[in-house]
Amino acid sequence: MIRRYIASVVLASLLAPAGSFAGGAALAQTMPPLRPGIVAPDDKAQDPAGAAKRGPAATLERLFQRLHDAATQEEAEGVARLIQRRWARSGSDTADLLMSRAQQALKDKQNELAIELLDRIISLQPDWAEAWNQRANALYLAGDSIRSMLDIGETLKREPRHYGAMMGLGMILRQQGEDKAAMAAFRKALEVYPQFDAVRKAVDALKTEVDGRDA
Repeated sequence: MIRRYIASVVLASLLAPAGSFAGGAALAQTMPPLRPGIVAPDDKAQDPAGAAKRGPAATLERLFQRLHDAATQEEAEGVARLIQRRWARSGSDTADLLMSRAQQALKDKQNELAIELLDRIISLQPDWAEAWNQRANALYLAGDSIRSMLDIGETLKREPRHYGAMMGLGMILRQQGEDKAAMAAFRKALEVYPQFDAVRKAVDALKTEVDGRDA
């Protein structure tokens, strides 16, 4: 009951008008794990248009527009890597160092250590959406889907275009048998990132059952 209530609250927040994604601007690998904090090799190499030379906020908006308008999956994946690179920047060397240790702990399947490190990161940088997203991932891997969904909600408050968090929510909802709600989360992710292959496959897998049930 509590799990369903939390899922409904997070999903309602995601679908609310204030969280709409005009122009295609906003869970990124499949979950587990969600790893939008993984850094791409180099902005300039990945972005020949020179987006890295522009202001961070303006650049991110342009990247989300390019992500939405990408004609191919390959093009979209390149843009997504640039977005993930920006999400990975906290503005604090200490927080960034702790994040690298937390991600290594996750890689080593030391979930409790990762959660502890991410707790410290969030206390240092409470507005860093990626810290909340990574802790959501760690909590999911530790088997705590309730707290994971709460952290997904916190991620989306800070970055409502976070397609990785949206996919993570959809995966949790699907595992709970909430197929219709999962479909809503997946489709919201596709509004931001139409070429997101893992999400498109999830939608295709659910489409006949969910849409057929509603017919």
